[in-house]
Amino acid sequence: MWFRQSFQTLLNAPLVYQTLQRFRSHQDCSPANAGGVPPAATGARNASSCYSRGMASEGHSAAAFYATPRGALVARLLRERLAALWPTAEGLDVLGIGYTTPYLRLWREQAHRCIALAPAQTEAVRWPAGLPNLTCTGEEGALPFADLCFDRVLLVHGLESAEHARRLLREIWRVLKDDGRLLVVTPNRRGVWAYVESTPFGHGQPYSPGQLAHLLSSALFRVRRRDAALFLPPVRLRPIVRGARAWERGARRVLPHAVAGLTITEATKDLYAVTPAGAPQRHRRAIVIEAA
Repeated sequence: MWFRQSFQTLLNAPLVYQTLQRFRSHQDCSPANAGGVPPAATGARNASSCYSRGMASEGHSAAAFYATPRGALVARLLRERLAALWPTAEGLDVLGIGYTTPYLRLWREQAHRCIALAPAQTEAVRWPAGLPNLTCTGEEGALPFADLCFDRVLLVHGLESAEHARRLLREIWRVLKDDGRLLVVTPNRRGVWAYVESTPFGHGQPYSPGQLAHLLSSALFRVRRRDAALFLPPVRLRPIVRGARAWERGARRVLPHAVAGLTITEATKDLYAVTPAGAPQRHRRAIVIEAA
């Protein structure tokens, strides 16, 4: 009971209140209210959308965010959920797409191969520091990898800013092994974090769990399980930051996943779905980020 009262008090903080007001004002623009699917699911792009698209074009750097105390806190909380879903990757080939270096560290030492790919329209950072580079850039519609070569694919800060979300997912389907797994992390349309532009989660196309499931299904994936993260509001109050783990765990117990900041979805390939034939071949190339 004390947690509910404390959380309600926190929601009255000026920053959170203003963000919630923006959230309410954006509801009329939500495809979910119109009974449709998000523009990214259909390939449509509306220039007058309520959401700020293209993290790179907005000049916001995910690397700069994760270098801040708040970014480090977010990475720590999200890593806990990812580690619970994928506790090990011993001997597996792992690919991260988007900005995944804060999270690939969970499996880098145990995986057979671990690669971080940044889509061409986003910023790429050499990783890991002081060690052989494991980062490259490539076109999201033509990933520079052979078919069926990865056991695990992690997609963070990638789907919401993709120019062609379904095309990206189809490429992931191609490079993922038949028994492989895809883990997608996106801003939750109903969460507060999707409306805070000072973080990477406030840029691009947010998704509700249902909209993401629809998009994955259209790309021949089947949802295996769901999770959520960032129940903690995007505030910098010192007591909240110090007790972030306790707040996150407490909120997870009393709040529905529908209001979390991030939605996490694990999917597998739907091998019984119809695969389109005669798809055009695309030239694929990778650009390796050299040491400075």
